[in-house]
Amino acid sequence: MTDEIRRQIIELLPRLRRFAYSLTGERDRADDVVQETCVRALSRLDQWEPGTRLDSWMYRIAQNIWFDRARAVKVRGEVLDIDTAEDIAGDDGRRVTESRLALGDLMGAIARLPDDQKAIVSLVCVDGMSYREAADTLKIPMGTVMSRLARARQSLYRATYGAEPELETNDMEKSRGHTVR
Repeated sequence: MTDEIRRQIIELLPRLRRFAYSLTGERDRADDVVQETCVRALSRLDQWEPGTRLDSWMYRIAQNIWFDRARAVKVRGEVLDIDTAEDIAGDDGRRVTESRLALGDLMGAIARLPDDQKAIVSLVCVDGMSYREAADTLKIPMGTVMSRLARARQSLYRATYGAEPELETNDMEKSRGHTVR
């Protein structure tokens, strides 16, 4: 392994960790996914094609590891460690609790998204990738990225607010008595 590839992998770790966290919703699990991603990438470095994006290749490995683990949880069931539960009390009890509950609801809604939508939300909304970068990373058309993200956002809105998002009516349509939907 060259020093350049080693440097690129090290630089990618924070982004890869954010991606893994957005998939798993837990720091420990995210760290496990990142560690397994690095082990798998290093052991299969001969499968990476020089001249292609190393980050896309590693994101794909992380996503596949997460998909494998999610399938395993469906088969075996989830194991919970009661000792790792955090106390929800904070500085401003009510505000902190409400914020944590809202964040928990949102994270739960993200966790319930189909895996393909969860990956798109993670890359675009969490990691800040452009639609093109997300499409290249996942090796799917950009239109697919946009439609999956739109469906994911609608699902998250419904889960958060219990209704379909209201689309704003423009002034011309208001004057005609029409609503744009």
